[in-house]
Amino acid sequence: MSIPNSGEMLRRPTHPGEMLREDFLPDYGLTAASLAEAIGVSRQSINELLRERRRVSPEMALRLARLFGNSPEFWLNAQRAVDLWDAAQVIQNDVARIQPLHVA
Repeated sequence: MSIPNSGEMLRRPTHPGEMLREDFLPDYGLTAASLAEAIGVSRQSINELLRERRRVSPEMALRLARLFGNSPEFWLNAQRAVDLWDAAQVIQNDVARIQPLHVA
C-alpha cells in the first residue's frame, strides 16, 4: 500500500550543506578542511556548501557519495528538493494562473 504525497511542503527542505554540517561532519569527526582534503576540492567550496551558498553539483555528489558510502542520487535529490521549493516560491502566482490541459 502506498500513500501519495500530494500535499505542499510548508517549509524549505533541508539543504545538503546543512546535512553535511549538522549530521555528517560531526558523525565522522570531520572539519571543513579535512572534508575538502578528503574529496579533493578547495576549502572555499566546502565552506560555501556548508553555509548553503553553493549547490551540490553532480561532480560534488559523486565525491560525497564515494566518501560517505551513499549514492550520488542522495545528494542530488536533496539539492533538487531545495531547488524546486525555492523556484516554487518565486513563481507560485504565475504557476497558479496556468490552466491544466485535458485530453480531448
